[in-house]
Amino acid sequence: MTKEEIQYAKWCVEHDTHKFYTWSRWLAVREQVLKKDRYECQTCRHKYKRYRKATTVHHINHLKDRPELALEVHYTDPVTHRTERNLISLCHDCHEEAHGFRIPDQGEPLTEERWD
Repeated sequence: MTKEEIQYAKWCVEHDTHKFYTWSRWLAVREQVLKKDRYECQTCRHKYKRYRKATTVHHINHLKDRPELALEVHYTDPVTHRTERNLISLCHDCHEEAHGFRIPDQGEPLTEERWD
């Protein structure tokens, strides 16, 4: 991210996060992440072994905590020094769960298709 983009992300966190999520730069990165993940919810894919359409791009390092990583698809973990994903595609339910909201049981997979 450029210095100006970081400043804008910080301003949005302090004043109006909606402006960040409607910012053309975020929308372009969001689309890039959805394409990278084939529009599949990554939690449903890996944890529940099923397909669900991703509708949200989630910040692993939350926007309010790490605005300097707001547009970064990857980041370097300061402890392990490994490159990790910062932005992942999630369905609505998994995104709610990622933010601590309880979601009812995910139920049976829609198809027998597996990724393991």
